[in-house]
Amino acid sequence: MQSISSLKRLTLTLVGGLVLTAISLGGTPGWLLSYDKAQEFAKKSGRPVLVNFTGSDWCGWCIKMKKDVLSKPEFIQYASSNLILLELDFPQKTPQTAELKAANEALKQRFKITGFPTFILVDPNGKVLGRQVGYLQGGVEAFTDKITSWKGVTPAAAVPAEPAKAPTP
Repeated sequence: MQSISSLKRLTLTLVGGLVLTAISLGGTPGWLLSYDKAQEFAKKSGRPVLVNFTGSDWCGWCIKMKKDVLSKPEFIQYASSNLILLELDFPQKTPQTAELKAANEALKQRFKITGFPTFILVDPNGKVLGRQVGYLQGGVEAFTDKITSWKGVTPAAAVPAEPAKAPTP
């Protein structure tokens, strides 16, 4: 009995540590800050990475997108089943390490970002599947529909747990 309890405690500690690590690195909770780490998780899970190029403390459309879509429970639920989330922030007031600034700038150049917000969906190998530049009207549903169209598959959250049964005559 004690070994099972110890194993559960260890598992909870490890999972909690991963969550706290992601949160403590700055940025938005649930969003990674490292492209390499996001790609590593994508390869392990088979899920694509949604990259959010944002100006979190100065870009009005970025702030609106976060408020209207990214922070909503419906988006969080969709993302937790279908995506790895990566936030690449270009703040004007919020301090960042020189290393993080340089990494974000390199990715901004690599993906040819010209405006904020820009969302890019990349597969686990780094291939771009889709891009949204600017605010997308229509809320969570419009945004998740767009992401789903880039992926070309039905989102996990929309797949029924059991197949539908044929009606009986």
